[in-house]
Amino acid sequence: MPLHSEREGAGPPVVLLHGFGQTGRCWGPLAPALARRHTVVRLDAPGHGGSGGDAVDLPATAGLIAAAGGPAVYLGYSMGGRMALQVAVDRPDVVRALVVVGATPGIEDAGERAARHAADRVLARRIRDEGVPAFVDHWLGLPMFAGLPPEGRFEDERRRNRAEGLATSLERAGTGAQAPLWDRLATIAVPVLVVAGEDDDRYAALAARTAAAIGANATAALVPGAGHSAHLEQPGAFIDLVLGWLAAR
Repeated sequence: MPLHSEREGAGPPVVLLHGFGQTGRCWGPLAPALARRHTVVRLDAPGHGGSGGDAVDLPATAGLIAAAGGPAVYLGYSMGGRMALQVAVDRPDVVRALVVVGATPGIEDAGERAARHAADRVLARRIRDEGVPAFVDHWLGLPMFAGLPPEGRFEDERRRNRAEGLATSLERAGTGAQAPLWDRLATIAVPVLVVAGEDDDRYAALAARTAAAIGANATAALVPGAGHSAHLEQPGAFIDLVLGWLAAR
C-alpha cells in the first residue's frame, strides 16, 4: 500500500507527517518555507487523504513511511509525531534528523492505555455512524484546537478523508493502540528537536521528558503563544525555530 505523497522544492529532503484527521496539505506556510532550501515530501498517513484504504498499526505505518520518504529529515505533528518516533526507532537507516511537535512516545500505564484505546474505539464508532463532516466539526470544537486561526483549520481539506480510514486509524494506530516507545528512545542517535506550544501544558511537559529520554542529541523547545498546533497557531515563530535548527545541522 504505497502512501500518497506530494513534493515541492529542491535540496535535502524533509518528510512531513500530519496529525490525525488532517492530510499532507494541512501544513500552512511551513511547507513552502521549507521548500526554499529542501525537497519537501508531504505524505498522507494510512487511512487519510489520498493514501486510501484502511489504516495499519504503527510498526507497519513506519515501514510504509520509510519506503515512501527514504533517507530524510522527518518532521511529525501529533499523530505524525508518534509515527516519526516509530520510524526513528524501527528504521534508523532512513532518519537523518527528527522533529516532533505536540507528540507522545506513548502511554506507559497499561490501565490508562486500555482506557484510551476504549475511548478511541468509541470515537471510531462515532465517525462511522455520523460521518466525516460531523466529526470535523466535533474535533475542531475541542479545547485543544481553540487557538487555531481560521486559515489553520483546513476544514475542507479534512473533509476529504473517509470515515472508515479515520476510524481504523484510531483503532490500529491511535495512542491507545500504540506500544509505548519510552524504553527505546535512547537508541535514537540523530539530532532531535522536540517542540510543543508553551500554552499546551501536557505536551510541554512531554516534550521535556521525551528530549531527556533520548539524550544529549535531543533539544526541547516551546513556541510562545501557541497551544497544541504550534506550527499553525504561531507559524512565523515555528518556522524560524525549525529553519534555524536545521541550518545549524
